[in-house]
Amino acid sequence: MVLVAAAPAPLAPQLDRDAILTQQYGNDADWYRDRIPLFDSSDATLDAVYYYRWQVFRAHQRDLGAKGYISTEFLNDVGWQREPYASLNDATAFHIAEGRWLRDRRFADDYINFLYLDGGNDRHFSESIADAVWGRYLVDHDRDAAVRLLPAMRLIYGLWDDGFDFTKGLYWIEPLLDATEYTVSSVDASGGKDGFRGGDAFRPSINSFQYANAMAISRLSALAGDPATAADYAARAGRLRGRMLDALWSDSFGHFIDRYKVSNEHVTYWDQIRARELVGYLPWTFGLIGADAKFDRAWTHILSANELGGPAGLRTTEPSYQYYMRQYRYDAATGLRECQWNGPVWPFQTTQVLTGLANRLHGGPDGVIGRGDYLRLLRQYAKMHYQGDRLDLEEDYDPATGKPIVGLPRSHHYFHSGFDDLVISGLAGITPQPDDSVVVDPLLPAKDRTRDRLRWFAVQDVPYHGRSLSVVYDEDGRHYRGGAGLRVYVDGVLAASRATLGKLVVPVAAKANAAIERPLAQSINLVRAEYPKPSASSGTDPERLHQGIDGRVWFMPELPNGWDSTGATQDEWFAVDFGKPVTLDRAEVSFFAGGAFAMPDSYRLEYRVNGAWRPLDTNGAAPRPNATNVLTWQPIRTDAIRLAIRKPAGKHVRLAEMKLF
Repeated sequence: MVLVAAAPAPLAPQLDRDAILTQQYGNDADWYRDRIPLFDSSDATLDAVYYYRWQVFRAHQRDLGAKGYISTEFLNDVGWQREPYASLNDATAFHIAEGRWLRDRRFADDYINFLYLDGGNDRHFSESIADAVWGRYLVDHDRDAAVRLLPAMRLIYGLWDDGFDFTKGLYWIEPLLDATEYTVSSVDASGGKDGFRGGDAFRPSINSFQYANAMAISRLSALAGDPATAADYAARAGRLRGRMLDALWSDSFGHFIDRYKVSNEHVTYWDQIRARELVGYLPWTFGLIGADAKFDRAWTHILSANELGGPAGLRTTEPSYQYYMRQYRYDAATGLRECQWNGPVWPFQTTQVLTGLANRLHGGPDGVIGRGDYLRLLRQYAKMHYQGDRLDLEEDYDPATGKPIVGLPRSHHYFHSGFDDLVISGLAGITPQPDDSVVVDPLLPAKDRTRDRLRWFAVQDVPYHGRSLSVVYDEDGRHYRGGAGLRVYVDGVLAASRATLGKLVVPVAAKANAAIERPLAQSINLVRAEYPKPSASSGTDPERLHQGIDGRVWFMPELPNGWDSTGATQDEWFAVDFGKPVTLDRAEVSFFAGGAFAMPDSYRLEYRVNGAWRPLDTNGAAPRPNATNVLTWQPIRTDAIRLAIRKPAGKHVRLAEMKLF
């Protein structure tokens, strides 16, 4: 008998991680190397925006020291953020949906803990955070991390009763607190004169959020072995869904709409608003509806150029509305236009709608809207990230031109939306499951149905249930040279394939995740009057000094961040006083270079002992600008660290951040 060895399982084609990340991020590639999944496709714009959005994610990670990392919405401070953290809760679900796909689980984990254990979910705005936690569990399968937050989830869910009308069985909210000022309900409630405040309404948004949060609490309670609570919250969700389908669906509009909570000389309690809004798609975003012929006609409105489908993006209100695009609010300091939702394109709601469309298409066959529409709308959204040839997502846009409307300094690189989740879970079709499987169903039109398609794509090294997924589609097999069709790899080994586009259900045996590492940066200062305290040889503006140790690192030139050396001498310094002895053995030093700022010709660290400065004998790679440089040394005990720099001739130095561990 002759024994024939079994053919080895085909391995995934490998994208060149180092080459891609170096091309995309230059010196800062190290931050992304062991964290982000790779993406490659026949659409260069989608590729560029995908990597840009991870750059936005990285820039918005704020290290709070002992409280860990959070995601911010604005890179610089705004007056309505939660102090001293610079946190806001309205876009949190997007932040978690993006962060769940990182191989470094710390960012999502720290943020969720902050939201539920440190008061970060302060209900400043409406939210769907419990649902986002469930979505994160579906990816990492970390049961303990999710279920331990259930008491806080139930508490916050109950607090929303302050906006529940028990006679109608629905939630209501002021549009401003829905993070959508100047909507139809608020403008009309003012008689067309204003709309920043007022206009309380039973909205598809808050009710969809609460439905989703109830379902998340139900599912997590079942996971925790609490069937009574699971049944209770499932029943709450069911009642709310029934009321929404009955009361917030308008047959005349063919859309989900607001009903007024208020009555005054302009509007009447329980009347419907008089125009369609993009917010009407949120029932699909949160799974209230799948493929249902009765409600499917709502999708025609984003396909119509006369309704919600603008030439350059999805309108928040249709142009037939009397006050469409009327500008009411201007920034007092600059006179520039301020935020409104009476027609402008908002990436916030574009993300919600595309998520809802992905759910609709994954839930059943194409109908009045299809997979080609998803790809077209995703491409339209991707183009919005460009200002000329420069990538910079801002707050809102003119749906006719695609140009930014607000244009305030705070608007640059705005993290109020999602994109990479739309690529991974929508376009690539990786649909997480609670059991030992994954569904892969790319939202691409079939080859014989349209010329507007992707000829190939690959998403590589996606963390899933403790494993690593890669999904590869190659229309004719020529690009990746692994065969035509769709392939799914688990830990690099082929697990499922098909010759055409379509759904694959792939078994994935869950594996324990690697433990999360949480080194503590002892140099972080959140409250300026407290220790640690910064000082410097020049550039002593308190705010700029504080930016050198505030836990925020980015290298976007549009928004200056960090301490600037402004002295006339070539040698300068920046110091951190801890106010007490601490033990340290590592530093992360990040310099911005560009324009008037350059990397120091040289720099060194010194530590203070008994009032005297001594040099630190450090190890580290060659220093690089626009990157985080890591220095290590044997542990020392000190009450202060000083960074001594030598500036290049004719240049200043900008220290984006110095972290000391």
